[in-house]
Amino acid sequence: MLLDHLSQRLRERDAAALRRHRRTVQTPCAPRQRVQGPRGPAREMLAFCSNDYLGLAAHPQLAEALAEGAHCFGVGSGASHLISGHSQAHAALERMLGDWLAPCIPQARALTFCTGYMANLALLTSLADADAAIYADKLNHASLIDAALLARAPMQRYAHGRLDVLVRWLEDSAAPIKLIVTDAVFSMDGDLADLPALLALAERHDAWLVVDDAHGFGVLGEGGRGTLAHFGLCSERFVYMGTLGKAIGAAGAFVAAHPVVIDWLVQSARTYVYTTATPPALAHAVRASLGLVGGPQGDRRRRRLGRLVRQLRCRLGALIDAHPRLGWRLPASATAIQPLIVGSNETALQLAAALEAEGLWVPAIRPPTVPAGAARLRITLSAEHTPQDVRRLVDALARAARRL
Repeated sequence: MLLDHLSQRLRERDAAALRRHRRTVQTPCAPRQRVQGPRGPAREMLAFCSNDYLGLAAHPQLAEALAEGAHCFGVGSGASHLISGHSQAHAALERMLGDWLAPCIPQARALTFCTGYMANLALLTSLADADAAIYADKLNHASLIDAALLARAPMQRYAHGRLDVLVRWLEDSAAPIKLIVTDAVFSMDGDLADLPALLALAERHDAWLVVDDAHGFGVLGEGGRGTLAHFGLCSERFVYMGTLGKAIGAAGAFVAAHPVVIDWLVQSARTYVYTTATPPALAHAVRASLGLVGGPQGDRRRRRLGRLVRQLRCRLGALIDAHPRLGWRLPASATAIQPLIVGSNETALQLAAALEAEGLWVPAIRPPTVPAGAARLRITLSAEHTPQDVRRLVDALARAARRL
């Protein structure tokens, strides 16, 4: 009976073109991968779907640093940070991350987590008590939504970018503790939050500004220091989350904030206190990656990525103009995330299948990840892509467009 219930729900997902399938990658993370799909043999694919924006996930220096870290510190950490799992490798990484964010957060200190999801759960459930109020953009990442639901504070979600609504709510609020919560780079649209305006509101209404910079850290700002640096902002009000598994090419996450905030998280954040620390070898590898990201090689990779973004947008814009009947849209985005919104779930799946038939791997993103009627191909670029790769993708999309 219970299995029948779940089987029926799976059939309903199939009928709505919402069933998801995993693929097995047999090669390192890179634009060119050997992929085993849900059906059929493994094949070589040109991928436009990872968040490895700078192309560092398979960089030999990171692999060497990971191996060196394992030789120095072993594999597992053995316990939580507050028991015996806090290695000198973790401590060194946290000092380095604090220094990275210090130009944007005075006296910044950092605290590392196993995942960005855990970091967001930690910071919202620790900062938002019964006296707090949470104000969140509707397009925030699922981890921020779940974190707000787990917190003891009421949450209001304003329509994406509608700061006029947020202003009214803040003006009417009597909550002694206020948290404005936003993605910095929105993961499905690629656009940037108006952080200068949000910071001005946080200062006017004495609020924390919680910023999830998962898709900006390492890519935006001078030296890849992220979206706060991109906008030239500096404030003690920032509570900043960055991930280490996207542009940094490794795994894990961190929160950077004023030392008092970090001290409070160490005492109260359940996803920090009650979980085993990440392998110290991984922390050692992340430090090596930050050295690349913040140096001349990182600058070269960011410039190359920027050129690819501009090339893709130019060619996709021309394609959309050539086929107005399709109603495709390319929202404004200057980041590595370029969503081609096609509307229906079925159309998104058809396009993804057409590209796959030509050896191109671009995922179809459907509800509930995006709103109903806004299914899309989420195209992500890496500094390891080439201009020829971009032309191949757009040419394949043009052929698919003519068949629709």
